[in-house]
Amino acid sequence: MNFFMQRKIDFSIGEYYHIYSRGTEKRKIFLESKDYKRFKVLLYICNNEDSINIGKHLQGGGLLSGLYKIKKESSLVDIGIYSLMPNHFHIVIKEKTEGGISKFLGKLLTGYSMYFNKKNNRSGALFESRFKAKHIDNDEYLKYLFAYIHLNPIKLIDSKWKENGISDRKYAQKHLEEYSFSSYQDYKNIERLQSKIINKEVFPEYFSEEKDFDLFIDEWLSFPKVLEE
Repeated sequence: MNFFMQRKIDFSIGEYYHIYSRGTEKRKIFLESKDYKRFKVLLYICNNEDSINIGKHLQGGGLLSGLYKIKKESSLVDIGIYSLMPNHFHIVIKEKTEGGISKFLGKLLTGYSMYFNKKNNRSGALFESRFKAKHIDNDEYLKYLFAYIHLNPIKLIDSKWKENGISDRKYAQKHLEEYSFSSYQDYKNIERLQSKIINKEVFPEYFSEEKDFDLFIDEWLSFPKVLEE
Protein backbone atom coordinates (compact mmCIF):
# COMPACT_ATOMS: atom_id res chain seq x y z
CA MET A 1 0.00 0.00 0.00
CA ASN A 2 1.51 3.31 -1.06
CA PHE A 3 0.35 6.08 1.27
CA PHE A 4 2.50 8.73 -0.40
CA MET A 5 0.91 9.24 -3.78
CA GLN A 6 0.82 12.93 -4.56
CA ARG A 7 -2.46 14.48 -5.58
CA LYS A 8 -4.20 17.82 -5.41
CA ILE A 9 -6.62 18.05 -2.51
CA ASP A 10 -8.85 20.64 -0.91
CA PHE A 11 -8.58 20.95 2.86
CA SER A 12 -11.86 20.53 4.73
CA ILE A 13 -12.66 21.50 8.31
CA GLY A 14 -12.67 18.49 10.62
CA GLU A 15 -10.54 16.32 8.33
CA TYR A 16 -7.04 14.94 9.03
CA TYR A 17 -4.03 15.33 6.72
CA HIS A 18 -0.48 14.07 6.51
CA ILE A 19 1.79 16.98 5.66
CA TYR A 20 5.41 16.53 4.67
CA SER A 21 8.16 18.50 2.96
CA ARG A 22 11.88 18.22 2.38
CA GLY A 23 14.73 20.57 1.62
CA THR A 24 15.24 21.68 -1.96
CA GLU A 25 17.60 19.29 -3.77
CA LYS A 26 17.23 17.09 -0.68
CA ARG A 27 19.52 19.42 1.25
CA LYS A 28 19.54 19.41 5.03
CA ILE A 29 17.13 21.88 6.60
CA PHE A 30 18.33 21.25 10.17
CA LEU A 31 22.08 21.60 10.68
CA GLU A 32 22.27 21.67 14.47
CA SER A 33 20.16 21.29 17.58
CA LYS A 34 19.16 24.97 17.67
CA ASP A 35 17.58 24.62 14.21
CA TYR A 36 15.31 21.81 15.36
CA LYS A 37 14.41 23.79 18.47
CA ARG A 38 13.56 26.85 16.37
CA PHE A 39 11.28 24.83 14.10
CA LYS A 40 9.50 23.28 17.08
CA VAL A 41 8.85 26.70 18.60
CA LEU A 42 7.45 27.78 15.25
CA LEU A 43 5.13 24.77 15.23
CA TYR A 44 3.67 26.22 18.42
CA ILE A 45 3.56 29.96 17.81
CA CYS A 46 2.66 29.87 14.09
CA ASN A 47 -0.44 27.90 15.00
CA ASN A 48 -2.16 31.12 15.93
CA GLU A 49 -4.49 33.59 14.24
CA ASP A 50 -2.32 36.43 15.56
CA SER A 51 1.34 37.09 14.77
CA ILE A 52 4.07 36.76 17.38
CA ASN A 53 7.41 38.53 16.92
CA ILE A 54 10.12 36.05 17.90
CA GLY A 55 12.92 38.55 17.25
CA LYS A 56 11.41 41.08 19.61
CA HIS A 57 11.00 38.41 22.29
CA LEU A 58 14.63 37.27 21.98
CA GLN A 59 16.05 40.80 21.76
CA GLY A 60 14.35 41.54 25.04
CA GLY A 61 16.39 38.83 26.70
CA GLY A 62 13.75 36.15 26.45
CA LEU A 63 14.63 32.50 25.95
CA LEU A 64 13.38 30.52 22.97
CA SER A 65 11.69 28.10 25.34
CA GLY A 66 9.81 31.03 26.87
CA LEU A 67 7.69 31.25 23.74
CA TYR A 68 5.87 28.09 24.80
CA LYS A 69 4.48 30.06 27.72
CA ILE A 70 2.72 32.53 25.44
CA LYS A 71 -1.02 32.04 25.54
CA LYS A 72 -2.73 31.87 22.17
CA GLU A 73 -6.25 33.14 21.69
CA SER A 74 -7.17 30.86 18.78
CA SER A 75 -5.24 28.20 16.89
CA LEU A 76 -5.46 27.59 13.15
CA VAL A 77 -5.11 23.80 13.22
CA ASP A 78 -4.75 20.86 15.59
CA ILE A 79 -1.47 18.92 15.43
CA GLY A 80 -1.42 15.27 16.50
CA ILE A 81 1.97 13.94 15.38
CA TYR A 82 5.24 15.38 14.09
CA SER A 83 8.79 14.30 13.45
CA LEU A 84 11.74 16.39 12.26
CA MET A 85 14.55 14.75 10.29
CA PRO A 86 17.74 16.32 8.92
CA ASN A 87 16.30 17.03 5.45
CA HIS A 88 12.52 16.72 5.91
CA PHE A 89 9.62 16.75 8.33
CA HIS A 90 6.24 15.06 8.82
CA ILE A 91 3.15 16.46 10.53
CA VAL A 92 -0.31 14.99 11.03
CA ILE A 93 -2.74 17.84 11.24
CA LYS A 94 -6.47 18.54 11.46
CA GLU A 95 -8.10 21.43 9.65
CA LYS A 96 -9.75 23.56 12.34
CA THR A 97 -10.69 26.76 10.54
CA GLU A 98 -11.31 27.60 6.90
CA GLY A 99 -7.89 27.89 5.24
CA GLY A 100 -6.17 27.07 8.53
CA ILE A 101 -3.68 24.51 7.21
CA SER A 102 -2.53 26.69 4.32
CA LYS A 103 -2.16 29.72 6.56
CA PHE A 104 -0.32 27.76 9.24
CA LEU A 105 2.09 26.11 6.79
CA GLY A 106 2.70 29.45 5.08
CA LYS A 107 3.69 31.07 8.36
CA LEU A 108 5.73 28.06 9.47
CA LEU A 109 7.78 27.54 6.30
CA THR A 110 8.29 31.25 5.65
CA GLY A 111 9.34 31.90 9.23
CA TYR A 112 11.79 29.02 9.34
CA SER A 113 13.23 29.77 5.88
CA MET A 114 13.91 33.38 6.89
CA TYR A 115 15.61 32.22 10.09
CA PHE A 116 17.69 29.56 8.29
CA ASN A 117 18.78 31.81 5.43
CA LYS A 118 19.79 34.65 7.71
CA LYS A 119 21.66 32.33 10.06
CA ASN A 120 23.55 30.66 7.22
CA ASN A 121 24.01 33.72 4.99
CA ARG A 122 22.11 32.20 2.09
CA SER A 123 19.17 33.18 -0.10
CA GLY A 124 16.53 31.43 -2.14
CA ALA A 125 14.09 28.63 -1.48
CA LEU A 126 14.85 26.23 1.35
CA PHE A 127 12.02 23.73 0.78
CA GLU A 128 10.98 21.84 -2.35
CA SER A 129 8.21 23.81 -4.09
CA ARG A 130 4.96 23.46 -2.10
CA PHE A 131 4.50 21.15 0.83
CA LYS A 132 2.96 17.74 0.10
CA ALA A 133 -0.37 16.73 1.63
CA LYS A 134 -2.28 13.45 1.79
CA HIS A 135 -5.85 13.26 3.03
CA ILE A 136 -6.18 10.74 5.86
CA ASP A 137 -9.47 9.24 4.82
CA ASN A 138 -9.55 6.12 7.00
CA ASP A 139 -8.75 5.08 10.54
CA GLU A 140 -6.23 2.46 9.44
CA TYR A 141 -4.02 5.07 7.76
CA LEU A 142 -4.28 7.49 10.69
CA LYS A 143 -3.18 4.88 13.20
CA TYR A 144 -0.44 3.68 10.84
CA LEU A 145 1.04 7.18 10.82
CA PHE A 146 1.59 7.04 14.58
CA ALA A 147 4.09 4.27 13.82
CA TYR A 148 5.51 5.47 10.50
CA ILE A 149 6.25 9.02 11.64
CA HIS A 150 7.46 8.21 15.15
CA LEU A 151 9.79 5.48 13.85
CA ASN A 152 11.39 7.76 11.24
CA PRO A 153 14.32 8.72 13.54
CA ILE A 154 15.58 5.12 13.62
CA LYS A 155 17.03 5.86 10.19
CA LEU A 156 19.57 8.08 11.96
CA ILE A 157 21.11 5.11 13.75
CA ASP A 158 20.42 2.38 11.19
CA SER A 159 19.60 3.49 7.64
CA LYS A 160 18.83 -0.10 6.53
CA TRP A 161 16.66 -1.15 9.46
CA LYS A 162 13.54 -1.59 7.37
CA GLU A 163 15.30 -3.93 4.95
CA ASN A 164 17.35 -5.87 7.51
CA GLY A 165 15.26 -5.59 10.67
CA ILE A 166 16.29 -4.27 14.08
CA SER A 167 19.53 -5.75 15.35
CA ASP A 168 19.30 -4.13 18.80
CA ARG A 169 15.72 -3.36 19.78
CA LYS A 170 16.55 -1.90 23.20
CA TYR A 171 19.02 0.51 21.62
CA ALA A 172 16.44 1.55 19.01
CA GLN A 173 13.77 2.15 21.65
CA LYS A 174 16.21 4.14 23.78
CA HIS A 175 17.06 6.28 20.76
CA LEU A 176 13.38 7.02 20.11
CA GLU A 177 12.77 7.94 23.74
CA GLU A 178 15.73 10.33 23.75
CA TYR A 179 14.96 11.89 20.37
CA SER A 180 13.33 15.16 21.37
CA PHE A 181 12.56 16.40 17.86
CA SER A 182 9.31 14.49 17.47
CA SER A 183 6.09 13.99 19.40
CA TYR A 184 7.22 10.53 20.54
CA GLN A 185 8.08 11.78 24.04
CA ASP A 186 4.59 13.27 24.37
CA TYR A 187 3.03 9.85 23.83
CA LYS A 188 5.46 8.50 26.42
CA ASN A 189 3.98 11.13 28.77
CA ILE A 190 7.34 12.79 29.35
CA GLU A 191 6.73 16.25 30.78
CA ARG A 192 8.16 19.07 28.65
CA LEU A 193 7.12 22.50 27.43
CA GLN A 194 6.93 21.27 23.83
CA SER A 195 3.93 19.11 24.71
CA LYS A 196 1.85 22.20 23.95
CA ILE A 197 2.53 21.72 20.25
CA ILE A 198 0.12 18.81 19.93
CA ASN A 199 -3.52 18.42 20.91
CA LYS A 200 -4.24 14.77 21.67
CA GLU A 201 -7.86 15.47 22.57
CA VAL A 202 -9.03 15.89 18.98
CA PHE A 203 -7.37 12.69 17.76
CA PRO A 204 -8.65 9.14 18.36
CA GLU A 205 -7.62 7.71 21.70
CA TYR A 206 -5.67 4.75 20.40
CA PHE A 207 -3.44 4.66 23.45
CA SER A 208 -5.39 5.06 26.68
CA GLU A 209 -2.26 4.13 28.63
CA GLU A 210 1.45 4.53 27.96
CA LYS A 211 1.90 0.74 27.78
CA ASP A 212 -0.57 0.65 24.86
CA PHE A 213 1.68 3.00 22.90
CA ASP A 214 4.77 0.95 23.82
CA LEU A 215 3.14 -2.27 22.61
CA PHE A 216 1.99 -0.58 19.40
CA ILE A 217 5.50 0.69 18.59
CA ASP A 218 7.06 -2.66 19.51
CA GLU A 219 4.75 -4.46 17.10
CA TRP A 220 5.77 -2.21 14.22
CA LEU A 221 9.45 -2.67 15.08
CA SER A 222 8.85 -6.36 14.46
CA PHE A 223 7.55 -5.77 10.93
CA PRO A 224 9.64 -2.89 9.51
CA LYS A 225 9.20 -3.84 5.86
CA VAL A 226 5.49 -2.99 6.12
CA LEU A 227 6.41 0.66 6.80
CA GLU A 228 6.33 1.68 3.15
CA GLU A 229 7.24 5.15 1.89
